[in-house]
Amino acid sequence: MNLKKPKFWDYKKPNLIALIFYPIAFLINLVNNLKTKPKKNNFKIKIICIGNIYVGGTGKTSLCIELNKLLMKNNIKSCFVKKLYKDQLDEQKILENHGKLFLSKRRVDAIKKAESENYDIAILDDGLQDNSINYDLNIVCFNNQNWIGNGMTIPAGPLRENINNLNKYDHIFLNGNLENFENIKEDILKINPKAKIFNGKYEPLNINEFNKEDNYFVFSGIGNHKTFISMLRNYGINILRDMEFPDHYQYEENDIKKIIKEANDLNCEIITTEKDYLRLENLETHKIKFVTSKIKILDEEIFLKAVL
Repeated sequence: MNLKKPKFWDYKKPNLIALIFYPIAFLINLVNNLKTKPKKNNFKIKIICIGNIYVGGTGKTSLCIELNKLLMKNNIKSCFVKKLYKDQLDEQKILENHGKLFLSKRRVDAIKKAESENYDIAILDDGLQDNSINYDLNIVCFNNQNWIGNGMTIPAGPLRENINNLNKYDHIFLNGNLENFENIKEDILKINPKAKIFNGKYEPLNINEFNKEDNYFVFSGIGNHKTFISMLRNYGINILRDMEFPDHYQYEENDIKKIIKEANDLNCEIITTEKDYLRLENLETHKIKFVTSKIKILDEEIFLKAVL
């Protein structure tokens, strides 16, 4: 089932609905804290986990890809590790296009496989809350536009764990066209004065393929639709209509027919993300173009030095 993220999660302050859900969120956190923690598995291979506290749309997969490029450029044999989810085939395909990917229902098993093939570093896409692994380094990703939403945990808000837990994570990565960077940095340092904070911005790689004289209908089913729209507008794409679907949405024929009809009525070209395009298998796609993008890491050398 594909569910959209509730709008109230991203309000600046908790509203009445969030407060109604707060007791449930409190109980979930209490149960999680009381659970017996599993024995941590140690590995010879260095493990860097890139994850998030805010649910979805924080750019962790894009950062994994850029980190892998940096490591390979420095002759370090690195690979990706990801837990196998049937509804995340798009992310898995993108990672496979950029390096060696080890997939398993248990991250521990995927890491063991990477270790057996003599990789120097395993980059975990997600898994920050997986207590079964002793990570060498954690990087917490946030999107500057949403930051922590209303600041509450699921289901009252968008956070997987309390924001005060940032005091146990020393590496933070902020992305999303640099909005609110200084304010967010100040908030982080209040919680964790020792945190190393890095930032980056999204850049489209094939923007020249699109005629800026045309009008566009844009759709996506990703964690942060607004950031995608903002990036396109920053690069001169004239968007007449946009349509947002839930993250990892599995498109059906009727969805695409509706999109094509609305675009035709508005005399618009159609744009989506690379991740969404990969989910359009066996559907009509000849009228749909996709934008490939990346996270540009600012101060790459400092970032690389911090993770090695």
